Amino acid sequence: MTQVYRSRQLYGTGQPARLTPHEVRTRTFDLRRRGVDPDQVRDFQAQVADELTDLHRRMRLLTEENDRLKRALRDWQTMHARECRPANDGHW
Repeated sequence: MTQVYRSRQLYGTGQPARLTPHEVRTRTFDLRRRGVDPDQVRDFQAQVADELTDLHRRMRLLTEENDRLKRALRDWQTMHARECRPANDGHW
């Protein structure tokens, strides 16, 4: 599924776009006279990107499990509704 982004948000959802591990790893910053250590910045970027990778993986697995549970519940409800249908004793 292709996701379209507008103004850092998924188009049509109102939700902010997810930051990808690749974006974290490849982000560059302007150099300043008394800036930070570039090696520390890259190490931190790698750490954040690794954590994002893990979080995206977990979210995908939880979404799959959620879909599976929804299907199982829907199947159970359908089966239960057939078994519990009351007899038509009225004149309607």
